[in-house]
Amino acid sequence: MIVNCIKPYLGFMQSLISHIQQYCPIGKTALKSLASALQKVELPKGAFLTTEGKTCNHVYFLEQGCLRGFYNLDGKDITYWFAFENNFVTSFFSFISRKPGVENIQLLEDCTLWAISYDELQHLYSKHADIERLGRIMHERYYVMLEERFVANHFKEARERYENLATATPHILQRVPLGYIASYLGITQETLSRIRSKA
Repeated sequence: MIVNCIKPYLGFMQSLISHIQQYCPIGKTALKSLASALQKVELPKGAFLTTEGKTCNHVYFLEQGCLRGFYNLDGKDITYWFAFENNFVTSFFSFISRKPGVENIQLLEDCTLWAISYDELQHLYSKHADIERLGRIMHERYYVMLEERFVANHFKEARERYENLATATPHILQRVPLGYIASYLGITQETLSRIRSKA
């Protein structure tokens, strides 16, 4: 739920601006349009941004906090991504297709996010070529992440998957419960404990 609909000023979004500028330059006019379309969202740990069966109508920039994406398989939660500060998050399939999604996005910590609706984003795409380019880059990065995840799950052993996680993103081990990490790695929590004890 959006709890603060006051339009933000650019000064309050330096982390967002800095993050965007890493991938493509955005002009001042486009940034002001983006700022006027964003709404601040503050939600507590355990809340959901979207749930299975609902159409996701917003994409979010995560300013502070941690969350996970998961789906249900035969009554079991399968975690398949985490997001931390300076990440864009949404249920991409649902957001792009405008169809009900199969994933759930749950906050693992209290979070501060900036939200933009599908309609607002489409309006910005049509008005600003640099924002449309940013959207393309976001989708490309998401595709790369999915392919990396596919390769890790199908062609690497459990220990190698854990070691890659610990090396590339050690903050996950500090901020995410082990049960969710085990699910993300495709192993049981007992197997994860054995791997960690030998690391």
